[in-house]
Amino acid sequence: MSERIDPALPKAELHLHLEGAAPPAFIRGLSKEKNIDIAKIFDENGGYKFRDFVHFLDVYEAACTTLQTPEDFRRLTLAVLEDRARDGVIYAETFVSPDFCGGGDLVAWREYLHAIHDAALEAERTMGITLRGIITPIRHFGPEKARPIALCAAETVGDFITGFGIAGDENQYHPRDFTWAFDCAREAGLRLTAHAGEWGGAQSVSDALDHLKVERIGHGVQSIDDPALVDRLAENRITLEVCPGSNVTLGVYPSLAKHPIDRLRNREVIVTISTDDPPFFHTTLVKEYEDLAQTFGWTEDDFRAINADAMRAAFCDDATRQQKLKIIEGRA
Repeated sequence: MSERIDPALPKAELHLHLEGAAPPAFIRGLSKEKNIDIAKIFDENGGYKFRDFVHFLDVYEAACTTLQTPEDFRRLTLAVLEDRARDGVIYAETFVSPDFCGGGDLVAWREYLHAIHDAALEAERTMGITLRGIITPIRHFGPEKARPIALCAAETVGDFITGFGIAGDENQYHPRDFTWAFDCAREAGLRLTAHAGEWGGAQSVSDALDHLKVERIGHGVQSIDDPALVDRLAENRITLEVCPGSNVTLGVYPSLAKHPIDRLRNREVIVTISTDDPPFFHTTLVKEYEDLAQTFGWTEDDFRAINADAMRAAFCDDATRQQKLKIIEGRA
């Protein structure tokens, strides 16, 4: 019998898409306010409905059509952070894309960013949760579209925007196609991550490391198929942002028991736990912990260690890191 995991256990979440974390009721409400008919993306219970990963991307982008103003994103950020705080999250990072916030125009992006950051500061005051932003171009929009997004990132790097990554359809384009964008972000002082090894196999992880020079990998779970890559991840202390429930729901693995997170951890790869796009995958961070404890026998000590690893890999200033580590390790 697995140990019961306290839902209030302090948590750090590194892999969360802001729009993908939007509660379905929130998106339905916006669609009614704006008279946008997206009824087909919901099931009979009001949740998001999709067939596979590619269709999931279509549904995701349809939901985003309701997010049209900075105020929409301010409200979205508060709703998402309320859910995170309920799960015991004390520190989170979220992927945000100027593609969905002004279409990559820097002036418009600054307005959206101000609204998102304002909501994050309000949540920190009222809920005790700290948020940082990772700007991400959308991979299947192409490398040319990534350039203005990288410039938006470089122009707004600071206390809130601390990272740069890439998301979207991993089977579109090659990491080398995005080296300009990543070089631009690196030169601006942003920390780097990239989605890889979710759909593109272990080679996509190697390619992201070789061409984009990232320090974290989003997902990365298919690394398990290449023992030499697993050794490389462990030796170079590359952190994986693992989203087990997402991987199972989308069919990357048939069940949690078949998921490689435990094997990766046993090989001394740094793994962290996140929800990716939680309402799409009918999950919460509390549920992820409960399921992992049930499947692999992980204890609260395991989760504390994983959360400490997440904070050490977080794209934040050292004062924030140390303050959150004290809470996670029970020293506060």
